[in-house]
Amino acid sequence: MKTGTVQETISLSFINDKSPVTDNICKDLAASGMEILSRSESIENGLTQLSSLNELPKFCIIDLDFYDQNVLKQLQELRKEYPAIKLVAHSDIDDEKVGKSLLEIGFSSYLLLGSDVDDFERVIETVIGMDS
Repeated sequence: MKTGTVQETISLSFINDKSPVTDNICKDLAASGMEILSRSESIENGLTQLSSLNELPKFCIIDLDFYDQNVLKQLQELRKEYPAIKLVAHSDIDDEKVGKSLLEIGFSSYLLLGSDVDDFERVIETVIGMDS
């Protein structure tokens, strides 16, 4: 997917458990023209990978493990270190309070597990449109 007048490629990083579903989403997003810059299985590893990139992604898709007691601290660190990256949560928790809390701490959007590539593209386009 390309956007804007200069046809800028949209770059992504995934912080998500490895799974065939995530593999397919990454493959489909790459096929649509997006660039996957990194994939990691935890926020901590994601921070390490982001620090080693020459160019930061525009978006970071994060599978939130709310059972990890350090997740909020790690998210705050990610937001502090990389405030320009748009964060999109990807979770199996379908709770309006959780969604509102994520928006309050700086997430741009929220997708439920089971979302397909069209859902990801729609969210990314919407967030880009909010910045225009």
